[in-house]
Amino acid sequence: MGNHTFKGKAAVSVAAIAALTLAGCANVGGGDDNGGGDSSASAQEGGVVTVAETNAFTGANPGYTKTNLDVNSHVAAMTRESFNYVDTDQKIHPNEGFGTYKKTSDDPLTVEYTLKDTEWSDGNKIDKADMMLWWSELSGYANDASEDGKTGKDYFSIAGSTDILGSTEIPEFSEDGKTMTVTWGKPNADWEIAFDQNSFMPAHVVAKKAGMSEEELLKVLEDQKKGDSETPQKQPELEKIGKAWDTTFNFTATPDDKDVLVSNGPYTIDSIVENNSVTLKKNENYKGDKAGKLDEITLRTIGDATAQIQALRNGEVDIMQPNNVNKDTMDQVQQIENVNVQQGDQLAYDHVDLNFDSDTFKGDKDVREAFLKTIPRQQILDQLIKPVKDDAEVLNSQMFVSSQGEPYEKAVEKNEAKNLYGDVDIDGAKKLLGGKTPTVRILYNNENPQRVDTFQLIKESAEKAGFKVEDLGDPSWSEKLSDGDYDASLYGWVSPGVGTEMLSQIFKTGGGGNYNKYSNADVDKLVDEARANLDESSRNDQIAEVDKHTFEDAYGLPLFQSVGYVATSDQINGVDAYQPNATGVFWNVSEWSRK
Repeated sequence: MGNHTFKGKAAVSVAAIAALTLAGCANVGGGDDNGGGDSSASAQEGGVVTVAETNAFTGANPGYTKTNLDVNSHVAAMTRESFNYVDTDQKIHPNEGFGTYKKTSDDPLTVEYTLKDTEWSDGNKIDKADMMLWWSELSGYANDASEDGKTGKDYFSIAGSTDILGSTEIPEFSEDGKTMTVTWGKPNADWEIAFDQNSFMPAHVVAKKAGMSEEELLKVLEDQKKGDSETPQKQPELEKIGKAWDTTFNFTATPDDKDVLVSNGPYTIDSIVENNSVTLKKNENYKGDKAGKLDEITLRTIGDATAQIQALRNGEVDIMQPNNVNKDTMDQVQQIENVNVQQGDQLAYDHVDLNFDSDTFKGDKDVREAFLKTIPRQQILDQLIKPVKDDAEVLNSQMFVSSQGEPYEKAVEKNEAKNLYGDVDIDGAKKLLGGKTPTVRILYNNENPQRVDTFQLIKESAEKAGFKVEDLGDPSWSEKLSDGDYDASLYGWVSPGVGTEMLSQIFKTGGGGNYNKYSNADVDKLVDEARANLDESSRNDQIAEVDKHTFEDAYGLPLFQSVGYVATSDQINGVDAYQPNATGVFWNVSEWSRK
């Protein structure tokens, strides 16, 4: 299955605090407060661990729109570090092995970031150029694209948004280049997670691919002009850098150019077998505080949960965390000796989104509402989720998942989702269609059995109202999301556990994950206000208002919160605290070891 990642409310990951990510949905609850590894005397240095992954690796830059996939983020969790990480309770912790940061002023919001003496795995120092590239990409400082995209340009194709750093000016640096001071033009609730490690790419490699030296790249970034969509201006050297950042790290097999494999995390990519596996080895030049214990970690692409179980039983994999779980999966794993299991609620959900730019749904709210009235959400839940979680309920919010408690309940009270789409209403749909028989082409991952079943249930129900449903199922579904050649999409979002990035990424006009071209001026205003609001309670009220708009606009429908499941060989230490966010089992990978 496939899932995308977003910056939202979820769990903690040592490796990455990222935007929402396309995913297959699988995470588990429980575990201790620390989420650390087992310090048992039986643990040892060295050894190999193999993990089953649902999706195939597609690139080493999950911050890029077209490679914003869960498995790529898992690799980034082992190969990238940042100023902080998130634990299993979704609390942010500083990562002082990489650097330190401190807020020096509230008005204006000002933060100092100081690098430790860290290096990339090829020995190149992490320095001012790396920080300026990171800031430039995440701030969108030079972006001047018009809302319709016909004039100007966005220089970096990021999967999230530029809302956290968007009001900052070009950073100031200390004389030695190790301390960067960033000043905001307005408050931002998510300032602490501004620098997303999923997007941290080596400046010296990007420079080389852009046809310039690292010093030349730094000069371009320092001299970039602030973007203004009213008066767009060409910045060709910056365009080269942006293109290199977008394209350099996209590969599905072992690249000839090993420069693109550099890491600043505890592990580095060693080899990739297309659609089969990605193998990482210990980063011998790692300078941080979270050095890995293992010699090697391999992620094997095994899309089917049954095949993952067989691989676990045979000792071919040590860890499985399938994106979808059914009762048969759980029963089969229980029969395997010497396996530890964690279960819980993922910070992830499945949903159907309608394409506001497609011929079928563009400008026709009646047709959108009619289609949503046919989606058999309760039947989908009863057939696919209740067998593994008997108290599961249909998800009735686009903003919160049910395990988040009060914020979810308040949003549901406000958005009237239960009244609008609580039950299938074929007669109501027919009335809205007025005799029309629109075609709805649905994009989804047809190698994910749960998505296949969901598609079939939707198709059968929608055709009763007169819709013609076409199957656009494709193993490469995630790469096609941004192309827009479909009417509806069926997939999952998985959260990194902290922050409000999902608001801008998914629901704001032009957001990096706004694949269905949704646009509502009131929503845009609420998003900006919420992201600048430092009061959590009133911020949640604003988010609930956004939620209400999405249901009123017939945006699409959430289906269910995903059930998480992790099964691990008892020969592995460290995988003993459930992480429900996007990073999942990899959140404390440096603590893993073999007994």
